Amino acid sequence: MLKACKYRMYPTKEQEESFFQHFGACRFVYNWALENKIRSYEQGGKAISRFSLNKM
Repeated sequence: MLKACKYRMYPTKEQEESFFQHFGACRFVYNWALENKIRSYEQGGKAISRFSLNKM
């Protein structure tokens, strides 16, 4: 049997701002890594591994 729980958060204004900053930074890093992977594949035909991206 599978069980699921749902939670609702009611953050304060300060917490909301912190969440938005954190999610914005995550989105920036994801898009940066995706762009590097695509560019590498187009130029050399080889994909960059996640380990290489971590080193960058």
